[in-house]
Amino acid sequence: MIPTLDIIIVNWNSGNLLSKCINSINNATDNSFGLNRVVIIDNSSKDGSLENFENINLPLTIIKNVQNLGFAKACNQGAKESQADYLLFLNPDTSLFKNSLKEPITFMQRIENKYIGIIGIQLIDEMNNVSRTCSRYPNAFSLVYMSLGLDRLFPKIFPGHFMTDWDHKESKTVDQVMGAFFCVRRNLFEKLIGFDERFFVYFEDLDFSLRSNEYGFKSYYLATAQIYHKGGGTSEKIKAERLFYILRSKLIFCKKHFSALSFLLIFLVTILFEPVARIFGAFFKGSFQEVREIVKGYKKLFLIVFHK
Repeated sequence: MIPTLDIIIVNWNSGNLLSKCINSINNATDNSFGLNRVVIIDNSSKDGSLENFENINLPLTIIKNVQNLGFAKACNQGAKESQADYLLFLNPDTSLFKNSLKEPITFMQRIENKYIGIIGIQLIDEMNNVSRTCSRYPNAFSLVYMSLGLDRLFPKIFPGHFMTDWDHKESKTVDQVMGAFFCVRRNLFEKLIGFDERFFVYFEDLDFSLRSNEYGFKSYYLATAQIYHKGGGTSEKIKAERLFYILRSKLIFCKKHFSALSFLLIFLVTILFEPVARIFGAFFKGSFQEVREIVKGYKKLFLIVFHK
């Protein structure tokens, strides 16, 4: 039997990027696998991005949420009751190429790769450059120095979260692949009970990758298949909100995976020193709008943290 795939796309005001993504899926289908479902979970979009999908020649299902439930919860909605062998969580700011699906599924089907649980592929930007998007698992020390901006000031001494020192032109096992194309074995996804819905957005893929690794399954970056990825997406329009969710998710991740002492250290650095480092960096760049966005983001974080 040929392997089967469900594609799950979470949409929130993605505009015409969503239709471009959906229209590209037919380019990547062939008889080497079966496409069971394409599921769009819409988190209460207001921009008309769900229009004009009536005549799409795909097994399309659209789930409309009356409010924004967050990325992790929406992904779990899309995966619910899936019967496919693989689940592909795909960002709406991507477009598939001919080899984007066949290559990773064929790779995962090989018996020697049975303990590869998650696979990602090469992401190409608008300038046809390979994006360096694979990441390392963080620890308390790395999160502290990244909060202080030391990874940007002294990258050779303090490596950043993303593996920018590697050109991403060969395939290899990595800690985490980019969530824009995040293909998972369905049975693994179900064993791990999906994404942790405490993460509204950000860090849910990191958390899942870490739990997958602890369960005995690796993440793999496949450089022989490509996808176009615009990057930024709708988060470019809400920079303060984006910063708030990054910070909030980071604290949730650290509380979940680190010791109480490590969490306390990261918490104190995040609320006392990181905003100063971020504001100083924005002033240095002469971006006063960025300073305002940083202040807004931290204000929202402080309201949540100190309200409890």
